[in-house]
This record gives sequence, C-alpha cells and structure tokens, in this order.
Amino acid sequence: MADRHIEPDTPELRARWGSFVWTAENAEKAKEIIARYPAGRQRSAVMPLLDLAQRQVGAEENTQGWLPIPVMEYVARALDMPIIRVVEVATFYTMYNIAPIGRFHVQVCGTTP
Repeated sequence: MADRHIEPDTPELRARWGSFVWTAENAEKAKEIIARYPAGRQRSAVMPLLDLAQRQVGAEENTQGWLPIPVMEYVARALDMPIIRVVEVATFYTMYNIAPIGRFHVQVCGTTP
C-alpha cells in the first residue's frame, strides 16, 4: 500500500479552507448525525461527520473530496474533541482522503494471492 501523508498545512491551504462551514443542508445533517448518539458520546459521530465534510469539499471542488487540516479542525470543534483524535481517525481509515485527489479515484488491492 502506498504511504499516506497529510497535505502540509500551508498559508494557501488556510486561505482556501480556513473559513470552512457546513452548508445549510449539511448543517442540518450534522445535527441529525450528532443527535443519534447519547449524551456524552457525541464524539462517536466523528466518522460520519468526516465523511460529510469530505463530500462537501468534493462538491465544492468537483472531485472525490478530501480533508484539509482546517476542515478536520472544524469537525473537532463541532464535536468538542482534540484535533489529534480527528486526525487519527482520518489517517487510519483509507476511506478518508487526506490529500487532494482528482475527480476519479481508482484503488487496487495489493493483497490478492
């Protein structure tokens, strides 16, 4: 498997994504997602919120989407959790793109016998 590295946090990246906020539709979805979890366990919504954020970024860029650092920080603030916990989830699961990708993303399994 190829190495996965987070896109470096640059001033250009901050200029583009530093003001990220949910769209009106996604804000409503985020509230619904967080409401699924019992009081005190809202941090469990990190995976669906990262997916929602990645889809929103993809819609804005007309790509498959990815998770810039400022977007992960936004999700962390929404869930009142440390950014490192969000980054750990985003870097562990390959379903989250942590660097820009194109409109089409093809992955090939390298573990077939």
